[in-house]
Amino acid sequence: MGRVAGVEWIDAATAAERLGVKPATLYAYVSRGVLARRHSDDGRRSLFPAEEIERLARRGRPRNQPPELVIESGVTALGADRPYYRGVDALELARTSDFEAVAEWLWTADPGAPRNADPGAPRNGDLGAPRNGDPGALRNPGPWRCEAEALRVAVDAQRGLPDDLMPLDRLQVITTVLGASDSLRYQLDPDSVAATGRRMIAGLVDALPKLGEPRGESITERLWSRLCPHPAPPGLLAALRAALVLLADHELAASTLAARVAASAKADPYAVVLTGLGVLGGPLHGGASYGAERLLAEVTEPGQAPRAIAERVRRGERIPGFGHSIYKNGDGRGGLLLDLLEEAAPGHERIAAGKAVLGEMRRRRLPERNIDFALAILAAVGGMVRGAGEAIFAVARTAGWLAHAMEEYERGTLLRLRASYTGPPVRGT
Repeated sequence: MGRVAGVEWIDAATAAERLGVKPATLYAYVSRGVLARRHSDDGRRSLFPAEEIERLARRGRPRNQPPELVIESGVTALGADRPYYRGVDALELARTSDFEAVAEWLWTADPGAPRNADPGAPRNGDLGAPRNGDPGALRNPGPWRCEAEALRVAVDAQRGLPDDLMPLDRLQVITTVLGASDSLRYQLDPDSVAATGRRMIAGLVDALPKLGEPRGESITERLWSRLCPHPAPPGLLAALRAALVLLADHELAASTLAARVAASAKADPYAVVLTGLGVLGGPLHGGASYGAERLLAEVTEPGQAPRAIAERVRRGERIPGFGHSIYKNGDGRGGLLLDLLEEAAPGHERIAAGKAVLGEMRRRRLPERNIDFALAILAAVGGMVRGAGEAIFAVARTAGWLAHAMEEYERGTLLRLRASYTGPPVRGT
């Protein structure tokens, strides 16, 4: 709290108390343009202008606004340029922790651990941090495995599929078959869902066609061997591990909202993930990384970047891999992943091409890059198969979908949105 440029700013708890609403409602007001918000200097708290809060309190609840679904969640909060997983900076976790450990943190956070400061979004319950507040304290629980028979059936189910089918399409088939093979899928208590998640993610990765030999037993190492025929250099393997962590969850993204609706109807975890996968492939969501891959493929050398961007601008197309509805000034996840790639492969021609595209976007004052663009560069530098970015996104986000599903299973009520009717007048019967 305090004054900035002559304006008094108050924290979320104070603002919510003055308005008599839940913190989640404050963020709904922000997203609807009713209320301004800024982040504290450390980026970990949301601040609201006291004068606007007072004006809103006197005027009462905003009217004539389209209905908006607000869901209280203790999984992920969104800060100024990054997510926080149960109060812990996802960028820090990407530097220090394995994907399996982060997934376990999302699913089974220790409720007795110390609580971190509010990073600027609604949170529910005791959202502890790893012990002693140290993200490095997250431990890898060991190799995850899918049951051998279920894995065999999932591999066999793909035999009639086209050889050039992209990984995301295969993952939808694999999820369906794994679910049909799992007699434990209807057990919806947290421990059972977490166990299902371990089996499922292992199966999603191991059932993809094997292109090389993994360097080890982690999900990261096994996924690399399904996306690239070449051995994984340590630096690029670290970048892939970080990408999985950075993409593990992102609050109520479109696919996560769909997954939560499915879970609220008590759909089993495989059905929840299948729902998320169906939404993820859209070009405005996880499919944006494939669009960025195609853009990058057109820029065979840096000098071609201006033309590639100009042609898309002329056609009125979105530039894939750029812009974000939450992070208006740049996606910190994409920045970190690009930094890791430059460390792993300094001077690589695909990184140079990507930087040329980024420079042209900035020259035109177009939106900043996001993590989809960084994913496309990772796939290009690693020599991965077509659509690899979507697959990385899907495997990673499965962890988040299941964390959100656990909350819905515990809530026990069906999510029911309402439409704002705009059709012909309703006639009496």
